[in-house]
Amino acid sequence: MRSNLLARRIAAPALGLALAATMAACSSSGSSTTASPSSAPPSSSVTSSSAVSGSSPSVGSTAGAAASGDATAQITANWEAFFDGKTSAAKKISLLQNGQKFASVINAQAGSGLAASAGAKVTAVTVISPAMATVKYDITLNGTTALANQTGTAVHEDGMWKVGDVSFCQLLKIENAGTAPSVCS
Repeated sequence: MRSNLLARRIAAPALGLALAATMAACSSSGSSTTASPSSAPPSSSVTSSSAVSGSSPSVGSTAGAAASGDATAQITANWEAFFDGKTSAAKKISLLQNGQKFASVINAQAGSGLAASAGAKVTAVTVISPAMATVKYDITLNGTTALANQTGTAVHEDGMWKVGDVSFCQLLKIENAGTAPSVCS
């Protein structure tokens, strides 16, 4: 019982730092980062797993491997751009599933002082279908991991891979002490 209390006292400041990084990761300092638009997703349902460190995805065909590798690269670039504190609010909105629905939240966060130091590092992407992938990532602050081992969903929408709005809402819920904003309903 006593060790649980001690663990909670230690975890609370760490969670506060993680929440600050999450808030900053969704902020903007006004400069723009351009992520390349994606090409069409794989035409067949190919499941692949690939660490972002440059290894090839493991799939059954060369064409499937190339398409899946392209998706992995596009997901990684767009995911990291979305959480980069230097990416403009307008670009973040374009990189988020149903981004216009979240425009007021993203624009409101644009003034955060932590914005320039926030980021995300994708550690793995698993393409589940031509329209969905699972993303493993860390939220960083000044290049240091502040919120490790997160799992999110990327979706293929409007011809490009985007951060899934459910994943964004999960982070907003952490940021707001367990309560997601109404836009997440």
